[in-house]
Amino acid sequence: MTTTALITGANKGIGFETARLLAERGVTAIVGARDEKLGRAAAERLGQPYVRLDVTDQASVEAAAKWIGEEYGTLDILVNNAGVAVLQGDSPPSATSANLFRQIYDVNVFGVVTVTNAMLPLLRAAEAARIVNMSSELGSLSMAIDPDGPYWPYNFAAYNSSKSALNMITLAYAKELWDTPIKVNAANPGYCATDLNGHTGYRTAEQGAAIAVQLATLDADGPTGAYLQDDGVLPW
Repeated sequence: MTTTALITGANKGIGFETARLLAERGVTAIVGARDEKLGRAAAERLGQPYVRLDVTDQASVEAAAKWIGEEYGTLDILVNNAGVAVLQGDSPPSATSANLFRQIYDVNVFGVVTVTNAMLPLLRAAEAARIVNMSSELGSLSMAIDPDGPYWPYNFAAYNSSKSALNMITLAYAKELWDTPIKVNAANPGYCATDLNGHTGYRTAEQGAAIAVQLATLDADGPTGAYLQDDGVLPW
């Protein structure tokens, strides 16, 4: 039986590497991307299928879900990887506009809800589906408020809070699906060199993808409702 995965924002960076690593494990890794040219090119490089998917466009998401259902019948893995980061540099939260919050939340929060809700019937139809939400260590409330911790200086109100919100959304879906075989977890890829941060990260996209693949392929004894990175659990 074919194992199918949908990875959003998979035309580059961590999403591409997640698709590649899953494909190496024999998974049919569907490359979801809003830019058809870039998405098809990435899918061709991987030898995997492509579906156009803009997480901010309900019609696009519903069309992608319909296509996946027609082609595969079920969906075993959903990796909500698509995300944006507009970091404010030295700008304090009080200088961060509500429009910037909306811009970031539209993708990082509302996009995840839109995609997850649309794909959930296909995930429920699978034997034991996995949902992985790509979060960030910057979404940890405990680490953010520690004056002696490494993340104290990075007070990016819009981006950081979007990942905190994503963490709570992860828990909410995990609770809804608690008595099912579906597992829902948040993954921290670490600070990876991608377009999201101008390639300033010290980790590779492949390293960042590893935790997503781990959570996407959990066995029945694996966790659900957890916030995890390569070396274990992060504090909420």
